[in-house]
Parts: sequence; structure tokens; C-alpha cells
Amino acid sequence: MGSRVPSAQGVPVDLGAARRVAVEAAEAAGALLRERMGAPLDVRLKDPGGDVVTELDVAAESLILGRLREAYPGHRVIAEESGVTDGEGGGDGAGMVWLVDPLDGTNNVAIGMPVYAVGLALCAGTVPVLGVVHDPVSGRTWSAIQGEGALGPSGAPLLLNGSLRPGRKENPVVAWTQGHKVGRSDPVAFPLRSVLEASSGRVLQLWAPLVAWVMLARGDIDGIVGYRPEVVDLPAGAILATEAGAELRALDGSPYEPGIDRSPDELSFVAARPAFLERLLETTAKATRLAREASPSGELRLAW
Repeated sequence: MGSRVPSAQGVPVDLGAARRVAVEAAEAAGALLRERMGAPLDVRLKDPGGDVVTELDVAAESLILGRLREAYPGHRVIAEESGVTDGEGGGDGAGMVWLVDPLDGTNNVAIGMPVYAVGLALCAGTVPVLGVVHDPVSGRTWSAIQGEGALGPSGAPLLLNGSLRPGRKENPVVAWTQGHKVGRSDPVAFPLRSVLEASSGRVLQLWAPLVAWVMLARGDIDGIVGYRPEVVDLPAGAILATEAGAELRALDGSPYEPGIDRSPDELSFVAARPAFLERLLETTAKATRLAREASPSGELRLAW
């Protein structure tokens, strides 16, 4: 039996049971994606920024929503493709919100690159309390419940080694992620990426943030910098990495609250293994100075 959180109606929600539902839904969606991957895709432009959607996104999302609706008809769902769906008549689950990203990495899939994931998160009100990330390529799943730690694919605790790996002290490996609406001329994104490139051994831009979060939770990479990220896939990855032992801060080093009621500006973050956090925050501070210096008025409105 897992921990319980009260819904808005005061009825406890069993997070252990919710994790099982989410894991089963994510893995079923992953099996669907794996089965259909490689077939010709109908790729459609989703927005002017170049983001795309395929029939795989829609099919996987429909499968997941069916599972969630069957188990939790009173919960609200915010899904990547279909948007917001309210629960049936409020019910016992009023105030509980699921976030669903059925195919994080659609742009990768569209060009034949097998780097993608399925992500689900459950929030009590605006606060994430459960996260599940499934990798359809390997068939592995990671999950975490707030305050209870993270679990790896075998069900064993997932614990991040906080120290840097040998050789990483001077050449850390970090990931960069940004929201779909961040333009090429964004005055903050460019300095951030530039300073990261200059101070790291390698900067990964995976186009699949959930994959980066899993890599951080496992200790494969040392940190992630996110600029105006998408709220639908942020909580699942963030709760997984932090429950595994990663540290999460706002870009200016202040405490970070990944609530789903926050604006894109408020969601920018630095996440890292503990031994690397301060250095990564120094990097973002340097980028802040560069952004201010590059602003003609010297009063650039930054994302914090």
C-alpha cells in the first residue's frame, strides 16, 4: 500500500495504486509505439515553431486516457494533444490532475531517431506527487512518489551517486531543454546555451526532456538546464530525478517549485547531481550577466 494524499473532497488517493495504473498505462502505450514504429508516418506541423504531431501521439494518448478514465473518472487530465479534460462530475478525485505526454520526442521519431519516452504525472492540486517515465525502445520504466524515493525498472530503489564521475570534473555532461515557443532570437536562451557549451564537456539537446531526466536520475549525465520548459512533461521527470537524489533550483539558485499553475518564465530550472549544482548555477549566473550586457537597455527581463 502506498502513501495517500487527500483530494479536494478530502478523500485519500492511494499513490501506490495510482503508480500501478500509470505504469501499466505507460507500458501499454509504449508497446503500441514500438509495434507501429518504422511504418510510414503522417507527420503534421503542430505550431509555427516547428513542433510536429503524428498519429502515434494521438493513438498512444487515447490509450492512456482510456486507462486513466477507467481507474479515476473523477480526475482531471491535461494531455499533450487533447488538452484539458475535466473529471466526471468532480467526484472523489476532485483536485487531482494527471499530466500525460504520450510521446515525448515526436520530432525525433519523425526523422527516424529512436529517442523518445512516455510520461505521466499525478498532481494533488498543483503539486506533483507521482511521476512515471517509460522508455519504449528498451521497454524499461522508472517511477517515483513524492517523499518515497524513486524506483528503477526492476523495482529496486533508484539512487543517484551525488559525486561527479572520474574525468567529469572539468568536462561535465549536461542536457539543455527549452519550450516549443522559445524562438531562435530569444535573448536569454542564446547566452545560456553558449555559456553551457563553453563550460561543459558535452551539451545534449535531445528533443525529449523526459529522456534527459531519466539520464540524470541514473547518473548518466551531470545536470540539466531548462529554459521555459513545457509543463506537461516537466513534473514527471523532475519528481523522478529529485526523488533519486538530484537537486533542483531556479536559474538564480532560489528554491524551485514545479507547480502546474506557474508560467513558462517561472518554470526555468537548473537540475544537477549535488556535487555539480553550485558550478552549474555559476554558469547560469554568468549567462545572466551576458544577457544583460547584450540588452540595448541593460534592463533585460529575464526568466526569473
